[in-house]
Amino acid sequence: MSARIIDGKAIAAELRAKVAAEVTRLSTQHGVTPGLAVVLAGNNPASESYVGSKAKATKEAGMTSFDHRLPDSVSQAELMALVNKLNADPAVHGILVQLPLPQQIDAQQVLDAVDPTKDVDGFHPVNAGRLASGLPALVPCTPLGCVLLAKTVHPSLAGLDAVVIGRSNIVGKPLALLLLQKDATVTICHSKSRDLEKIAASADILVAAVGKAKLITGRMVKPGACVIDVGVNRLTDGSLAGDVDFAAASEIAGWITPVPGGVGPMTIAMLLENRVRAASAVK
Repeated sequence: MSARIIDGKAIAAELRAKVAAEVTRLSTQHGVTPGLAVVLAGNNPASESYVGSKAKATKEAGMTSFDHRLPDSVSQAELMALVNKLNADPAVHGILVQLPLPQQIDAQQVLDAVDPTKDVDGFHPVNAGRLASGLPALVPCTPLGCVLLAKTVHPSLAGLDAVVIGRSNIVGKPLALLLLQKDATVTICHSKSRDLEKIAASADILVAAVGKAKLITGRMVKPGACVIDVGVNRLTDGSLAGDVDFAAASEIAGWITPVPGGVGPMTIAMLLENRVRAASAVK
């Protein structure tokens, strides 16, 4: 069996086109142009790359991008003052604080200070609580993208067995809640889970989000399963690999996301959609 590729690039491109159309409508009918403020502290190369990609996608969608670059020596007070200023700026509909932050910064305190209505990353405790309660909320972008990818395979997730490997606040936990909202039966696995191989191999939808290259082997994949690989890991030869052993899993799965080109493009597309939602709320 050879799995079909879930093309995250193509799906994200369709979503971004819809977002651009909505941006045009908001601007034409309501005089509102969604604006994203990105806060980057320090000179982390990976963060620089991510911020560049987000800024490019923002402009291509017709939105306004406000970039705030701060030195590695920035103080907690300076960073908090900037967040408070962006909270009060009516031209800013979304605030994204790029992680990781310099070691002297209390990152949680900064994230907690972001106005929940502008929290396009969906990390604020208010948004996390609303998601857990089944209320409308801005939701983390990667889990949203994963659900959309799964729905291209299974338009209805009701009754399907979903296994999420990873329990982070950014991906694993919110993804499990989103899948529950779609009436899937959800199991979360982590480093203390017993018999991970057996649990994973029971999944109709298997999502790997742990940050460990090729952790998921072919033996952990149910024949015909939909496998979504969130991991992006740099190998010693400089190449990228996901959390799933792609070659082995592709022989068993029915559908699988590649790395790169799977979940990554969807994360940025969902960030744009979250920003449009935030702007629409104040039109």
